[in-house]
Amino acid sequence: MNALRALAVVACCALPLAAVAQWQWIDKDGRRVFSDKSPPPEIPARNILKAPNGRALPVEPEAPAAAATAAAQPASGALKVSGKDKALEEKKKQAEAAEAEKKKAAEREFAEKKAENCKRAKEAKATLDSGIRLSRVNDKGEREVLDDAQRAVEGRRLDEAIATNCVA
Repeated sequence: MNALRALAVVACCALPLAAVAQWQWIDKDGRRVFSDKSPPPEIPARNILKAPNGRALPVEPEAPAAAATAAAQPASGALKVSGKDKALEEKKKQAEAAEAEKKKAAEREFAEKKAENCKRAKEAKATLDSGIRLSRVNDKGEREVLDDAQRAVEGRRLDEAIATNCVA
């Protein structure tokens, strides 16, 4: 029983060692990448910094042509930065265009609602001016017919609504 317990403890202690099996490499953008999967095939061997089981891969000595390429990389790196700036500017322009379109849509919706309110206010004013008896439901739920004072108040309210919503 003790031997089984000791074996279980050893197995539990060895389990975290499997998590150490990680790859480490530098991607095409110059960022360090850590993964439990091997790097993609387009990553050159010299950019792989660490393989599983803690093995560091040997760095290949650079040839004179490779040294010239490495010297030219800062200049191309500057171009990449400007490329990123262009992409950032493009995203910013797209975001501004989307915001402008959203604002135009909101203004269009507001104008449509205002036109609908104008139409309803004019219809209500025409009904009020026709002279027919109008009624409404009061707070108690009872129907009451509008008298002349109430019709005048309602007429002024409708005139204000027309003036507010029916601007050319």
